[in-house]
Amino acid sequence: MKRRNFLVSSTLALSTSVAFGRYRVSAASPVKSDERSKVILLIHGAWHSSLHWNKVSGLLTGMGHHVVAIDLPGHGLNAKFPASYLRQDLAVFSTEESPLKAITITDYVNAAVEAIRALAADRKVIVVGHSMGGIVITQLGEKVPDLIDRLVYLSAYCPTELPSLLAYNELPEAAPAQSRQSETIVGNPAKIGAVRLNLRSTNLTYLEELRQIFYNDVPMEGFLPYAHSLTPDLPLSPLAADTRGTAARWGRVPRTYIRCTEDNAIPLALQDLMIRQADDLTPGNKFNVQTLNSSHSPFASQPKPLSDILDRLP
Repeated sequence: MKRRNFLVSSTLALSTSVAFGRYRVSAASPVKSDERSKVILLIHGAWHSSLHWNKVSGLLTGMGHHVVAIDLPGHGLNAKFPASYLRQDLAVFSTEESPLKAITITDYVNAAVEAIRALAADRKVIVVGHSMGGIVITQLGEKVPDLIDRLVYLSAYCPTELPSLLAYNELPEAAPAQSRQSETIVGNPAKIGAVRLNLRSTNLTYLEELRQIFYNDVPMEGFLPYAHSLTPDLPLSPLAADTRGTAARWGRVPRTYIRCTEDNAIPLALQDLMIRQADDLTPGNKFNVQTLNSSHSPFASQPKPLSDILDRLP
């Protein structure tokens, strides 16, 4: 099995190394800790990686929390790239089969379960999932509910009534975002096995559309470093998988939903629909709802307000 690396980001000087089984993470210089200190696992969204949590993980570490962000299989340092993407051979890029085609939701969940088991030796873990990461943390609630202190959905998919992420994207509430995103997708996802973006494009109109969808409250010069750190292929299989949470397992874990009001990727109406459906499934354990007036990516545009919400979680 390939080695997966944990990334612990900190604004403090790195001084020690702590081993978790087959994993090795860097630990920040000691900070004052008290009973409010939390163990937090950060799960990125589609095309993203652990690197994109850098500002938030640094702030939370400075607040005294133990924070770990992981790369899901096929993302970040685990990424694989179509050869045509590196050459920018656009004709081939639109048809080349994705090297990530075989990745499944099971691969994603197994990686996250390993991370939780490594962290939960002494304390339960707060798990934060952004966007597509919501389907991963929902399945974590199914697999290891007793190891989780709280699930936090950051403008994330939370399937309960409908089976999959793709099923939610077919709803009227998702239509405005899906219409815009369809203009940025390269090739036929069903044929290449992935939802593909061209982050190396020199077409400024294309890049501006990506910014407007995902980072609309970040200026272009701030968006480009995030964009160029994205993986072009998002495996299609996890998006079509049945990732519903059940009342018996996922439904007994406390949960928070952080709504992003200016989100052009997962519209607010869709976020609110998923919150209502989840609360209907478990009326005795409803979402603790928080709101940020931000785009889909507050870890980039509003890292301090986002970190403050995570710091104040029950």
